[in-house]
Amino acid sequence: MVFIFKSVLVLLLLFIIANLAKALIEMVKGPSESEDEQQDQPPMSHYLGKRVILSALAVILMLVALLSGFIEPNSRPF
Repeated sequence: MVFIFKSVLVLLLLFIIANLAKALIEMVKGPSESEDEQQDQPPMSHYLGKRVILSALAVILMLVALLSGFIEPNSRPF
């Protein structure tokens, strides 16, 4: 069960990185010249918003798992 939880967290982090990369590509590409291409592509804020939602979901999942005792924090990190 712990393996599944960790796998879900890793997948969330990969989706966060993917959305951040998509936003970077949109930012570097700049505005498109034709209006048809502009309507097909979502704006950069779409990808950044998805990243924020996924980050909040990852934090909430970790807090719930920590408070329920599903995972234990490292008491001595050094």
